[in-house]
Amino acid sequence: MIDRNQRPRRSTRNEGIRNARLKLLALAVLCTLPLWGCLQLWLAKGTFWPALLYGLASPVAFFLYWRDKHSARNGHWRTPESTLHLAELLGGWPGALLAQQAFRHKTRKPSFQVPFWIIVALHQAIWIDYLYLRAVFGSTFVQRFIG
Repeated sequence: MIDRNQRPRRSTRNEGIRNARLKLLALAVLCTLPLWGCLQLWLAKGTFWPALLYGLASPVAFFLYWRDKHSARNGHWRTPESTLHLAELLGGWPGALLAQQAFRHKTRKPSFQVPFWIIVALHQAIWIDYLYLRAVFGSTFVQRFIG
């Protein structure tokens, strides 16, 4: 007989990404500006390093998240959060976002999520500046701090 007052058991297995379609759509929307910006840089100036950076940093970030989750489960040394954020800042935020959802890792920790989303917003702002504001802020930054 089934006891209706008994709570259902939680599965100890990872049951996959919750709301996967919605999250994939959000990832696609967030990647639109960087992809468009990388394409524009390549076509207009022959510059491909931003695309290369995203292409290398995203798998590295994904791997770092996997390794951190694996270490957490097995009681080994963890990857510092600053290392994860550095990988995101260098262009690995798409891979980090995928890893967060795939491994359900670092998704409920506000002290980690706030800097992560600031990094994502910073990348979006950089591409908005380049694509739609003719690098008004970016050129000022480069002139002031680089030369």
